[in-house]
Amino acid sequence: MYLIAAAVLSVLILFALKLRRKTQEIDEEQRRDVVQAVGPPQRAAEERGAGMPRRRRNLAAAEMEEREERKRMQELREQERRQEEERERHLEQKQEEEERQAKEEQERREEEEYLRLRASFIIEDQGEEEQLTEDQDAIGRLQDLLAEGSLTGVIDDRGKFISITPEELNSVANFMKQRGRVSITELAQA
Repeated sequence: MYLIAAAVLSVLILFALKLRRKTQEIDEEQRRDVVQAVGPPQRAAEERGAGMPRRRRNLAAAEMEEREERKRMQELREQERRQEEERERHLEQKQEEEERQAKEEQERREEEEYLRLRASFIIEDQGEEEQLTEDQDAIGRLQDLLAEGSLTGVIDDRGKFISITPEELNSVANFMKQRGRVSITELAQA
């Protein structure tokens, strides 16, 4: 009796598993059919007023409107491009103007520096000429006094006048004759 119950029970379990498998397959097939029936998402229907023809009938007008829209978009892009070119051109002009002004400023500073240096050289030249004439006048006066005999002295290698008495001049001359060439320090010690 247990054997019969076990056999019936195993047949029932097999039947339930088979039934369950079939229902899963049917559910899967139905799901596929629904997805195919629905298809890809439909485009939103264009709104149309009452009595207006459907899209297919109004296709030429819609295409014309699309063309006009594309044309407007193209014109807008062209206008933006022109504005961008204008901005770039304006920016380039501004940069060129700044560079030109900087160059002019640099040239002006260089010209001022040149004029200042030129003026200082002219002043130095005039000062040297006046100094030179003053020095020449002083040397001429000393030579005149030496020639008259009212002043005795020597002019060293640097152009400085050293006033000495005739006795001192004779003693220096004798010292130099005895020793030959001498330095100032040797003269000062003797």
